[in-house]
Amino acid sequence: MNKQINKVLSTRARRASLLGGLAAGLALSLLGSGNAVAQDRDEILLGMAIPFTLADGGIFAIGRELGYFDEENITVDTVILEGAGSVVPQVAQRNVDMGQPLPETLLSAYDPASGPLPVVYIFNAIPANTLELAVLESSDIHSISDLRGKRIGVGALTWGTIPQTRALLRRAGLTPGEDVEIVAVGVLGSGFHALRQGRVDALNYNHTWIDLLEQTGTKARRLPYPDLYARMVNNAFLVHRSMLEEQPDLLGRYGRAYSKSVVACDANPVACVNAFWRANPESRPDGDPDQVMEESLEIMAKRLDLLMRDENGETRRFGEFDLEVIQAYVQELYEAGELQTPDVPVTTYFSNDLVEQFNDFDMDAVIEQARAHE
Repeated sequence: MNKQINKVLSTRARRASLLGGLAAGLALSLLGSGNAVAQDRDEILLGMAIPFTLADGGIFAIGRELGYFDEENITVDTVILEGAGSVVPQVAQRNVDMGQPLPETLLSAYDPASGPLPVVYIFNAIPANTLELAVLESSDIHSISDLRGKRIGVGALTWGTIPQTRALLRRAGLTPGEDVEIVAVGVLGSGFHALRQGRVDALNYNHTWIDLLEQTGTKARRLPYPDLYARMVNNAFLVHRSMLEEQPDLLGRYGRAYSKSVVACDANPVACVNAFWRANPESRPDGDPDQVMEESLEIMAKRLDLLMRDENGETRRFGEFDLEVIQAYVQELYEAGELQTPDVPVTTYFSNDLVEQFNDFDMDAVIEQARAHE
């Protein structure tokens, strides 16, 4: 895998390599602003744990169409890796410039004897938990404690969701591996099929994927999460610490472009959905166009509410971490046996240094521009 990523990264031939075809074992997608790229344009290779879907891909798509990354002189390419367990080491080894893994993988890897890994989260991309444990609506499972003797499906056993899932089970008095089995079922359709067939009793997917399950005609019940778990950051942009130290301006510009894209998507979700379909025509669902758009807007609305507004309905400061919530969550994972120590260096791993740069734009102007976009 490293050899393949290094080939993607090598000099300015990276884009020619990407355009030439998919590297074996990796899924690549271009998020740049076009085929003609200035030689001095800053390039960021973003490693993702799972493929883009509408809820996250739409943000990049509308940001590209409205020129927000162009304005910051940035081209973003993505490489889809195999779960958060693969993303963190690729960032630590500088094989990718940035990753977007769940934080549990990094937290659980902390070893006091060797100190923190040379990586840092610089932008809180999803500031509330989107993960869900969902069962069929017809199931007799109504709480996490009802999962005794059951099987939970996840995409892959490298997923960063698993430490949280095990902690939730232990909190409910269950022992992972003994009382409850966690099994790999793949993503989206293969997992949906496993749940319908009864090969698993629950799916541990993000809320967008569970919404997609329901839109295929399968009604689901979400099992309630404790408040601390619900408030924990779900996804964030991770970089090598040297990048924060040496290229803070680049990261600030990236975060500002991304923040403006979130605002634009929220201001004109129809344009956001259409931008995603234009960038990924194979992802557009079949069926009645009005119904497809209505269902897509439901998915976007749920995600955008988390990104744009806090629990009081106030507009968030984009990219900012709530370090107190993260510290409390670290203590919770430690007590659940998922961490070696409660003394994980939270302020080393989660930085608010660039928040002012991320929010340094005219929100009203972005909203006006987005509402005029089709």
